Amino acid sequence: MDLDLDLDMAQVRAFVRVAEELHFGRAAGTLGLSQQALSKRVARLESLLGTTLLHRGGVGLTEAGRRFLPAARQALAAADAAVAAVTPDGRRGGRPLRVDVWGHLYAPMRTLAEVAGGVADDITGGAGELALGHGRDLPSVTAALLRGDADAAFGRVHPPLHPALSHRLVRLEPVDAVLSADHPLAAEPALRPDQLSGGLLWAPGALDRLDFLHRFAERFGVRDIATGVNLGLAHFLAEVTHDPRRFSLLPADVPLPDVPGLRCVPLVDPTPLYAWSLVWRTGHGHPGLARLTAACAARAGRARWLEYDPARDWLPEPPSGP
Repeated sequence: MDLDLDLDMAQVRAFVRVAEELHFGRAAGTLGLSQQALSKRVARLESLLGTTLLHRGGVGLTEAGRRFLPAARQALAAADAAVAAVTPDGRRGGRPLRVDVWGHLYAPMRTLAEVAGGVADDITGGAGELALGHGRDLPSVTAALLRGDADAAFGRVHPPLHPALSHRLVRLEPVDAVLSADHPLAAEPALRPDQLSGGLLWAPGALDRLDFLHRFAERFGVRDIATGVNLGLAHFLAEVTHDPRRFSLLPADVPLPDVPGLRCVPLVDPTPLYAWSLVWRTGHGHPGLARLTAACAARAGRARWLEYDPARDWLPEPPSGP
């Protein structure tokens, strides 16, 4: 095989995306290509390399494909960095900073709006507005970051975090209990978390995908848990009111819809804190990322978002430092 060959990065990107999705249709959709065009790019790459990289029946990597994939990812990262290095201010032709968010029931956009409101052009260096996307959960945004579909993501980080990713703590937000007005504890001005141990924790999905609620239940002895379908905050809170034993948890600043029969009670001794973080792929070169992290740090300092006292507060994973 001729070792002095020139790789077409569009073909390499096509291969990497199929290798990650293991599905030609999904991979084509993420690249904005037809499935036929994507298949042709991969076939041309295989022809250039003189080897088969993908099995076409049930899509999977050949042995050559497995060997080629890590180097192909490195080549794409180097190509992206080279483009960023020679465009004005590293702006990659004016592309907006793409930020995915997750944990939608807890309204992550309100925190990003406080950080970026009025300074989006500063964050992107004049490259345009922030482009906000929606992830289902941490695994889905991790995949988007590793593929390069997002430059950063914002939500709650919990271990294990992929080794190729970095994160910065942005906000520690007190958590309140939400419960039916008929709940036995509804009239209390404040509650200790362990007072909820005899109640029924209502979760908007499987608890193994809701790490904070799972950790809370384990820590404070909540044994009865039931799950519903996440159809939005108003629907979720209405479900909480249907049973006087039900309760759930929400960050204190989440704007609540008008739901009859709902009570919101602060939690104290200790106060649970929900940790919001910014996540990105280590070494990612979009200049807006540095500006966004700086804006997060500045806002957190002004609003005292990172105050934490282990004698007063509870976090599933206490920070090593502010």
